[in-house]
Amino acid sequence: MHAWNGVPAAQLERPKGIGWWLLFIKVNLIIFYVTILFMVHILLSFFGMKNICQLIVRYACVGSLKIIGLKLKKIGEPMKNAGAVVANHSSWLDIFVLNASQNVYFVSKSEVKKWPLIGKIADHVGTVFIRRSRIDAVKQKKIFLKRIILGDKLLFFPEGTSTDGRRILPFKSTLFAAFFEKGLPEISWIQPVTLNYKAPETKRADWYGWWADMGFFSSVMMVLSHFKQGEVELVFHEPLHVKEFSSRKELAFKSEQSIRNGLFMS
Repeated sequence: MHAWNGVPAAQLERPKGIGWWLLFIKVNLIIFYVTILFMVHILLSFFGMKNICQLIVRYACVGSLKIIGLKLKKIGEPMKNAGAVVANHSSWLDIFVLNASQNVYFVSKSEVKKWPLIGKIADHVGTVFIRRSRIDAVKQKKIFLKRIILGDKLLFFPEGTSTDGRRILPFKSTLFAAFFEKGLPEISWIQPVTLNYKAPETKRADWYGWWADMGFFSSVMMVLSHFKQGEVELVFHEPLHVKEFSSRKELAFKSEQSIRNGLFMS
């Protein structure tokens, strides 16, 4: 991950005492739970039961959040239109949180597809893998067009990197360009969603944040080894009809503005 504005990574706490037992129990429960549901997902996808497969993914994420102990609060409602959901990116928990609240397909960097186990699971559940380069721009547009015509709702993080959850970085408009291809503006909607993480009592405000050179497994260990967890609030903003915007930059700016306005609004 990249640092921003010279803000260094925070010092991650290591598990202590009973925390190691909590970590061991939670990790094994999540692995067991997700593995069982993944096997069911494979079976159902073989018979083309797409809608039920999406529910299985939601159940996997809802259950994982309960095992972790993170409370999920929703303000507003997920849109039912085809198009995309865009959100601020604060933590590795974002994937669980956003999948637990709605049926979406993540747009992820192509490198993730090569990750052991995680890449295979992501690929199987319908993740859209892309390379953020001008060379692949046309290819990405075709993929988006195909998925949206099928009625899929995609999800991506326009900031391009994760933060400490206390700020919103300027949105990159590149991926918004795909929704301005011929035939897409009329059938595509973009729903901005703000994620607000509230740390457990006594912990620093950016405790759930994951950025700069903070280790993934170190962050997972820190969070899962803590007994009393905090809360994450999802703010679903008014969906934006793509046809009402003249350019990708205008749409990206409006999306960023909506998400910024929802940051710790309550």
